[in-house]
Amino acid sequence: MSKLKPVLLHLKKFKLIGVILLLLWIKTLIVMVTGFNITIHSFMDICLLLINSIGSLMILLGFSFYFRKKIHAFILFLMMVIITGILYADLLYFRFYSDYVTLPILFQFKNVGGIGPSTFELMSPWDVLLFIDILWAGWYLKKRRRMPAIKPKEKSTYLFTSTAVIILTIILGLIKSPYLFEEVYDREQMVTAIGPYNYHLYDTGYALGVNLNPLTASRNDTSSPLKYTNSKESDQSDLYGVAKGKNVILISMESTQNFVINKKIEGEEITPFLNSLVEDSFYFNQIYDQTAQGKTSDSEFMIDTGLYPLASGSVFVRNPDNVFKGMPHILKDRGGYYSAVFHGNDADFWNRNRMYDSLGYDRFFSKKDYQVTEENSVNYGIKDIPFFNQSIPYLQDLPKPFYSRFITLTNHFPFLLDEGDQFIPQASTKVDVVNRYVTTVRYEDEAIKQFFEKMKETGIYEESIFVLYGDHYGISEKYEPGVMELLGMENTTLNHVQLQQVPLIIHIPGTEGKTITTIGGEVDIRPTILHLLGIESRENLSFGHNLFTRVKNHPVIFRDGGFVTEKYIFKDNMCYRRKNGEPLMDHQCDSYKEIARKELGMSDDIIYGDLLRFLE
Repeated sequence: MSKLKPVLLHLKKFKLIGVILLLLWIKTLIVMVTGFNITIHSFMDICLLLINSIGSLMILLGFSFYFRKKIHAFILFLMMVIITGILYADLLYFRFYSDYVTLPILFQFKNVGGIGPSTFELMSPWDVLLFIDILWAGWYLKKRRRMPAIKPKEKSTYLFTSTAVIILTIILGLIKSPYLFEEVYDREQMVTAIGPYNYHLYDTGYALGVNLNPLTASRNDTSSPLKYTNSKESDQSDLYGVAKGKNVILISMESTQNFVINKKIEGEEITPFLNSLVEDSFYFNQIYDQTAQGKTSDSEFMIDTGLYPLASGSVFVRNPDNVFKGMPHILKDRGGYYSAVFHGNDADFWNRNRMYDSLGYDRFFSKKDYQVTEENSVNYGIKDIPFFNQSIPYLQDLPKPFYSRFITLTNHFPFLLDEGDQFIPQASTKVDVVNRYVTTVRYEDEAIKQFFEKMKETGIYEESIFVLYGDHYGISEKYEPGVMELLGMENTTLNHVQLQQVPLIIHIPGTEGKTITTIGGEVDIRPTILHLLGIESRENLSFGHNLFTRVKNHPVIFRDGGFVTEKYIFKDNMCYRRKNGEPLMDHQCDSYKEIARKELGMSDDIIYGDLLRFLE
């Protein structure tokens, strides 16, 4: 009994820490299962979920006594607030983006909306339950006058135990996923394996570490990606050069998903003009959103460079001073093109004012070039109709031929629109966000229609090729049940992946159109445009494929390591048959997983190491 007494006394000292640890562990577990929708595939996943947050929580709570003789009540309370803040930030971000907050995203916070209508739309009354333990702890710690003293040996034992739990978690995670730290882009895999707090610690170290890559990179590092991208088969078809010398007008359709094309609501078309346009255009109806945390900026980056976006943060914010070989560079060298971007938001939004210089643009028309008033703007900036109307005089004055991009804004979450601008009634699903989405997409469609009419009046229409594309999804997974209801679809993994498709319409006046069912992604748009302009895309380092000749068995790769092929879907670390959504053994997707790992790794090496500077 005398030997047991010191042990009991030791445990009593840590009773308060233990209670708070238990509360935080339960909260974290509930959020991971119900908020993050962590997919459980095996008994190992269950084990990892149960232990992966314990070690990191112990480490963080230990700061309340590491550097003091006694547990410090305020620091203990502060650590609870910080831990809950991290968890809640992840939860809000996940609700819309189905992703986790990373260190780089904090430096582009204003670009994802900051605190505003978008954020409040994501909150739930049930969220208050996440803060009940903090209220209790604040009351209890304020009431308690004396805190236990912790001896140096007890601190060492505590620190050793918490570190051992973290090491055990990492070992089990590597047993389950041998490529865990090579596939850092697969954040769900990381969070499932090592827990949200360990993940954030690793993400911080990784983000800081890659900043050193340019210092150690050399010309030799370019050999592998050059050899890989140049090994692609010839991508020429009978359409090669059909638009040679024409102006190129890209229209980035904000948050526009493919399901709206040819879809009616109570007898009314959501996109009547786009529906008519696809009849005499090349309409690619199986193009997937490949953006990551950079969203619109990611789509711009892929189209202009043929590289994949970063898994964490945006290249526009993290690497704007890199050397790139953008579409403006290529078209200026090969055809004397002048290049310009039109966007009705602030020039520094997504750091565009710096990034466009690196991509080779000659002119950026931003918010300062438009007459923006309270009446003609909504949500993120000027409405699409006045945006296009005010842009046309600038477009007419551009030197020809030109390469231009118009970035629309109105169809942006949370899809707010004045009643007078609604050309179609809201949908009647159980999800308000989806109901509003219908009206903003219809407004965008009307704006594009009027733009085309003006193009014909100015004479620019016949001299141009038009490329219209959805930049990324608009309805996140949180609100997808409303889309499933709208379309009469079941809420399955197969249908979720299908909803990631965005429209791609290439309109060449005087050229007969066709609907093309080849699967592809946004990274494939650049070589497709170059092909139509008569420029060999293999000469320009790119991971994209010409969509007119794209190899059928090459995967469309997503930034989290998932992919789609003609036969398979790899989603949430599960392999499915694309035809019917049937789950399959992982080995049937293994060869494609290796391709995804290779291409994403090479693309990251190019960006993080600024390797294109060696090819100038």
